Amino acid sequence: MVRSDEEHVFDVVVVGGGPAGATAAADLARGGHRVALLDRDGRIKPCGGAVPPVLLQEFAIPDALLVARVRSARIVSPSDRKVEMPIDDGGYVGMVDREVFDEWLRERAASAGAVRLVGSFQKIEREGLAEPDRVRVVYDDRQGHRGTLRARVVIGADGARSRVAQQCIDGADRMPYVFAYHEFVRSPAPQESADARRVDFDGSRCDVYYRGEISPDFYGWVFPHGDVTSVGTGSAQRGFSARRAVETLRAASGLDGAETLRREGAPIPMRPLKRWDNGRDVVLAGDAAGVVAPASGEGIYYAMTGGRLAAEAAGEFLASGDARKLALARRRFMRKHGRVFWILGMMQRFWYATDRRRERFVSICRDPDVQSLTWQAYLHKRLVRKRPLAHVRIFFKDVAHLLGLART
Repeated sequence: MVRSDEEHVFDVVVVGGGPAGATAAADLARGGHRVALLDRDGRIKPCGGAVPPVLLQEFAIPDALLVARVRSARIVSPSDRKVEMPIDDGGYVGMVDREVFDEWLRERAASAGAVRLVGSFQKIEREGLAEPDRVRVVYDDRQGHRGTLRARVVIGADGARSRVAQQCIDGADRMPYVFAYHEFVRSPAPQESADARRVDFDGSRCDVYYRGEISPDFYGWVFPHGDVTSVGTGSAQRGFSARRAVETLRAASGLDGAETLRREGAPIPMRPLKRWDNGRDVVLAGDAAGVVAPASGEGIYYAMTGGRLAAEAAGEFLASGDARKLALARRRFMRKHGRVFWILGMMQRFWYATDRRRERFVSICRDPDVQSLTWQAYLHKRLVRKRPLAHVRIFFKDVAHLLGLART
C-alpha cells in the first residue's frame, strides 16, 4: 500500500475503479506499466446489471460472476399491452451484482500489478514539478489525509459527474444526464409468483415498462438478479419523482410487498462527450466520457470497451511521447459504436416522447424481424448486415407506424 504522506511516481494514475477504470488499470499493468488505481471506498453504482455474452468473451469474465441468466424480455406499453421477446437459439443476457463484479475487476487489476489506493480525487496539479512531462494527482484517503501521486498520464474513469473531466476537458460541465434510481428487493420465491395473482414476476425474464407515469422520457425496469431484483427508472425531466415512479412500478409488478434491501440513485450520461482528452496528459473512459447507450441505458460493456481503448491510447502515448495519441480512444470507440449510439439516440428522442408513441413502439416490438435483429445486435454488439430483406421489411413497417397506418 502507498502511504498518503508520500508522493509516488507512476506511468498512469487511473481515477475510478468501476468497470472502465479497473479494465484500463488491468490492461496497462499487464503491459508492464506502473499503474495506480485510485477509487472511493464503498460506492455501488445504481445499475440494472445486464451484460451481453460477448462481454464475458472479450474481457475474460468467468461465468461464476453471473447471478442470473435472462432468457427473454417483456415489453409493457402504456395501455398495459405486454409483448414477449424470447431470445432464440439458447442465447441469454447475463446479470451481475455490481458490488461483487466491480470488486472482482479491481482485484484482477491488482493481481496484474496495479497499486490499489482508496481515496477521493481532489485535483490535478502541474506547477512546481521538476519533471515537466508529469502531473501531480492530489487525493484524500479514507482518514482525510492528503496524498499525492505523480504520473505521465491520468485516466479519468470517475463516473458521470467526473471531477477529472470537469477540471480538464472542455464541455464536460455541460453533459446532459438521465437521473436513474432503483431499489433492490428480495425476489419472490417461485411458488409465491405462481400462487399469488398479484405477483407478476419471472426470474428468467427482464420486464421493461414504457409508461409516462413510470418515466416521461426513458423507461422503467424489473431486472432479476437471482435472490434479489432491481426495480428502477430514470428521467432527465426536472421535478420528476423517480421514487414515486418506482413505487408505481413495484405495485404494477406485484413487488410492492417485497423486502427492500437497498436504494440507490445516480446520474447517467445521455451521450458521449465530443472530446475525451485534453491534448496533453488526460483521457476519459466510461461514464466520465459519456459512453452509456441511449434508449437502453446500457453501460457496463461500453464502459469496459472505453477503458480498454483508453488504456491502448495511453500506452501509445507513453511509448511515443505524442499526446495526440490520447485522442485515439474516442476515435476508435466511435468508429466501432458511434452509429449504434446515433440510431439509439434518435429512437429515444422520437419513440419515448409521448405515451401514444410508446404504444406504437411496443407494437413494433411484436414483429419477429425486429425481435431477432434486436437480440442479435445486443448479444454480439454489432449491427446485423446479413439479413437485408428483414431490414427492408422493418423500414416499411416503421414508416407505417410513423404515418399512423399500422394497427397498434
